[in-house]
Parts: sequence; C-alpha cells; structure tokens
Amino acid sequence: MSIETTPAQSRESILKSSLEAREQEIMHYQINIDNYILALVEIDKLPMNEKYDLAKFTEQLQELLSTEKLEQKKSKIMLSVIKSQVE
Repeated sequence: MSIETTPAQSRESILKSSLEAREQEIMHYQINIDNYILALVEIDKLPMNEKYDLAKFTEQLQELLSTEKLEQKKSKIMLSVIKSQVE
C-alpha cells in the first residue's frame, strides 16, 4: 500500500460513511415530519374546546414541522453533494 493511495481510500471511506449518515438523517427528519402531520390531523379531529386547549401545542407542532422540513431540505442538498463526490 503506497502513501499516495491511502488518502484517497480514506476519503472514499469517509464519504461513504457520510453518505449513509445523511441518508439516515433524512429518514429521521421524515419520521418526525410524518409524526407531526399525524398529530396535527389527530388534533383537528377533536372538538373545538379541546382544540382550543391544545392551541399552544398545535403551534409548537407546526413550528417543528416547518423546521424539520427545512432541515431535511438542507440534508438532501448535502446528500446530493456527497453523492457527487462518491461517483
């Protein structure tokens, strides 16, 4: 094994690990997105007085949903960048 090939092999190995980590990260964001959407749907089914009681929680869920979607978009961009380096 020559010194010249070691950095490239390390870089490839790191990129492949990063690729897997980004894919998992995107899946985690999607799980959270799905959970927040389903929670909002459940709240929407409740009687008006219960919805009112959960208004603050509903706002929190909507904020979390928005944040998760944005972070997932960022992760998808980074995944694309990593994929282009692996290819």
